[in-house]
Amino acid sequence: MSKFKHYSYPPWLRQTRAICVQFIIPLTVFQGIRTIFLPTTFDVILLAIFILLACSLFLEWL
Repeated sequence: MSKFKHYSYPPWLRQTRAICVQFIIPLTVFQGIRTIFLPTTFDVILLAIFILLACSLFLEWL
């Protein structure tokens, strides 16, 4: 399995990824606080998706 080179991505995709990296942590924290106060099934699933997305972006899986 070969690693992808991030510089081979188109410029618009690299910029979109950079923007997502900046906003995923505040969104995850906000969703975590919201889930603590009003836990619904949707909130828990959304929090899990945000956590997985944040991990994948910071570990450069995406």
